[in-house]
Amino acid sequence: MKLDYFDYNLPEELIAQTPLEKRSDSRLMIVNRKSGAVTHEKFFNIVKYLGKNDVLVLNDTKVVPSRIYGTKQETNASIEILLLKELVKDTYECLVRPARRISVGTIINFKEDFSCVVTEKKEEGICVVKFNYKGIFLERLEEIGEMPLPPYIHEKLSDNTRYQTVYAKHVGSAAAPTAGFHFTKELLDTLAKSGVEILYVTLHVGLGTFRPVSVENIEDHHMHSEAYEMSESVAKKLNQAKAMHKRIISVGTTSTRTLESIYSKYGCFKACKEETNIFIYPGYEFKAIDGLITNFHLPKSTLIMLVSAFASRDIIINAYNIAVKEKYRFFSFGDAMFIY
Repeated sequence: MKLDYFDYNLPEELIAQTPLEKRSDSRLMIVNRKSGAVTHEKFFNIVKYLGKNDVLVLNDTKVVPSRIYGTKQETNASIEILLLKELVKDTYECLVRPARRISVGTIINFKEDFSCVVTEKKEEGICVVKFNYKGIFLERLEEIGEMPLPPYIHEKLSDNTRYQTVYAKHVGSAAAPTAGFHFTKELLDTLAKSGVEILYVTLHVGLGTFRPVSVENIEDHHMHSEAYEMSESVAKKLNQAKAMHKRIISVGTTSTRTLESIYSKYGCFKACKEETNIFIYPGYEFKAIDGLITNFHLPKSTLIMLVSAFASRDIIINAYNIAVKEKYRFFSFGDAMFIY
């Protein structure tokens, strides 16, 4: 399956640079995954499409302000570090730029009593660093860290909370699960009162988000692992939902990858704390979910491949072309799609 199969034409002006003033005011495209029929809505009208026979699964990971800037101790050269994953206490896998300026043993200073040393250098700018600091690490990170906005967003974010979901809880992501941006606490309350069961899993978004597909044959693409967790109570409720033939609707590709990873491995939902490198593209048979709320994704990305597997490539590309024509907002701060 060729990479170009998942390409589409996107005018640059449709890439949303800033979030809307109110989260739920974003547009919502409703797509029937069987017929390809498209309906246009506002996101707050999602309540019209969900009810007491639905279970909504969201990813409650919390983004670390993980982009930090320091200087190389020996030369005072500027170094940018993006934290990707905590390996053990105070030791992280990171993206380092420019990687050519550092080697094992390099010390990078950020602030007084806050530095790191490179303990391992890998390929593609990936390094392992150990932090040395006084105080509490996350508090020190809050002092100097910036939200790790994707490279296609060029505007400064005036409010860091807008790169978090309103239900973010467990710290550990290198990027936000952006499909959840559209939900307000009021909207979630309204859905719960209408009988929708709302459940949470955790997947810490990692390196895969920052790595484009660079191979012509997509089956040759390697997905990096990301840590996820499902609790005993959530697993029990999801298994009950399956038995009762309720719709399980995932919010975002990260929730989808978590649910599908667990169900594919165990044949049911199970409490676990593991890692996944599942790569979902057309031909994959979905086992866990019945619906998907997601944003509009980059051309040739693993994310557009996932949604193309859930509907079909032709239905998704047609929907994206309609979204371009109707001037939807794309990517992290953009509009949403509900595939059912």
